[in-house]
Amino acid sequence: MRQVAIVIIVAALLVGGCSGMSTTQQRTLSGGAIGASSGALIGWAAGCPACGAAIGGGAGLLGGYAYDQYEKSQGRY
Repeated sequence: MRQVAIVIIVAALLVGGCSGMSTTQQRTLSGGAIGASSGALIGWAAGCPACGAAIGGGAGLLGGYAYDQYEKSQGRY
């Protein structure tokens, strides 16, 4: 029961903490989170989840930022 409460509190803080971000910040952060989680899964299968998370997170940050810049160049915000 205690673990469930901790997860709920952490999730609420994460959601509330991201409410004042710009579109660029949101896309960069979400890209990093998706990349880190995907990288951790791939790294887990390869034997080093931390290495996969670090590499995937960095790639996701760059990908999220690049996507944001592309959307802005197309006139879509």
